[in-house]
Amino acid sequence: MARLVLLGALLCLPHVGVGTLGAEGFLPSGPHNCPYKCVCAADLLSCAGLGLRDVPAALPAAATDLDLSHNALQRLRPGWLTPLSRLRALRLGHNELDVLGRGVFTNASGLRLLDLSSNALRALGRHDLEGLGALERLLLFNNRLAHLDERAFHGLGALSRLYLGCNELAAFSFDHLHGLRAAHLRTLDLSSNRLGRIPVADLAALPAFLKNGLYLHNNPLPCDCRLYHLLQRWHERGLSAVSDFAREYMCLAFKVPTSRVRFFEHSRVFENCSAALARGLERPEEQLHVQMGRPLRLRCNTSAPAVRVAWVSPRQELLVAPGSRDGSIAVLADGSLAISNVQPRHEGLFVCLAAGPRLHHNQTHEYNVSVHSPRPEPEPFNTGFTTLLGCAVGLTLVLLYLFAPPCPGCRRCYRRTCRCRCRRWPRARSPLRELSAQSSALSTTPPDVPSRKASVHKHVVFLEPGRRGLNGRVQLAVAEDFDLYNPVGLRLQADSESASSTGSEGLVMT
Repeated sequence: MARLVLLGALLCLPHVGVGTLGAEGFLPSGPHNCPYKCVCAADLLSCAGLGLRDVPAALPAAATDLDLSHNALQRLRPGWLTPLSRLRALRLGHNELDVLGRGVFTNASGLRLLDLSSNALRALGRHDLEGLGALERLLLFNNRLAHLDERAFHGLGALSRLYLGCNELAAFSFDHLHGLRAAHLRTLDLSSNRLGRIPVADLAALPAFLKNGLYLHNNPLPCDCRLYHLLQRWHERGLSAVSDFAREYMCLAFKVPTSRVRFFEHSRVFENCSAALARGLERPEEQLHVQMGRPLRLRCNTSAPAVRVAWVSPRQELLVAPGSRDGSIAVLADGSLAISNVQPRHEGLFVCLAAGPRLHHNQTHEYNVSVHSPRPEPEPFNTGFTTLLGCAVGLTLVLLYLFAPPCPGCRRCYRRTCRCRCRRWPRARSPLRELSAQSSALSTTPPDVPSRKASVHKHVVFLEPGRRGLNGRVQLAVAEDFDLYNPVGLRLQADSESASSTGSEGLVMT
């Protein structure tokens, strides 16, 4: 029995030496192969802020994100990343690394992010970053870098963001970017360094998408007229790297640190600069206006035949043969770019990147494409339609004239004409007729008519001569003893003529 107790105690000794007891006297349970004091959560491994001087020996192979920042690491041994084949992000910031060495990242072929910021690195050699072919972001800011090998970044073909700010760099090679490929590079941070000599021609030859992400503020730049006009043009074009930090772009007026002048605020320093010096620096981008649905072909015009040609689309997609991922853009064998059906998504800046042994450096050609919607074509003038319309309007007017009721004034006139259709309107009087009417004597006895006999109770009524105030109306003159029951002998006289002319001119009612 005593031997069993002793054996159990011996088995528990290794566990007591490694861990500490919990609140209830039991050892805390931890993930498999998780280093001491580190935090392991699924594929994340964090050993940050533990004061480590060396990398832990046993690292879980399932880790894809390793955080070793805020420690006291001074060296990285070659091959230390061999077990971590799935690693995608490595954070080594805020340590005491002063040199990297060859073979440190040999087995990190799948690494996408490498953070080496806030260390004590002084130089980057040619083989320090080997094995990082898939790296996309490299953070080297806040170090003491004063020298970069001409091919320090060779092999980083997928690198898109490089941060070298807050270092001690006095020169940078903009023609070949120390081995970088400009096709993928979008951000190059060189701010807060000691750059005092900048080749303006190489700076102007950079592609437009890289100019937009080139940060040069807080450097002792020379007050050069060509550099001033170049940066001024970038500022007018709205490139974010210049417009966002316009106040921090300074130059030395008299090569004295205390004579710093702000580029975009003290224009008096550059009053004598001629704009003609900057005319040939940048090749202006070609403006193309294309109608939607039409084909488009862009050619990469270079000063010499190019061996490799690539394009960058407005969506920052690198285009090589055969073309884009969605198949709407094709890169032909001669290096030209072809779009069979232009759409609004193709609007923007297309940049051609050409490289070859006969080219002094990588050349670029830019096309700014604007897409417009097709305008509707006007319909042709149809004479048949207008003729039919004229006939319809004419027929409508004829029907209105024939069947539509007249206006109220015309209706009154129409009714009055119908009511008086048995009357005869007075004619225009002549002077001779008026004289005859005035000289005629009216008789109370009817004229002798041989065919009629006079009756005792029958009287003749004559019309009075028409007056000028009656407007041609007829007025009857009735005798006092007129027989209302026998109005057969009533005579109507329509004019002021004599009784003898009544029978021939007036109407007689019998």
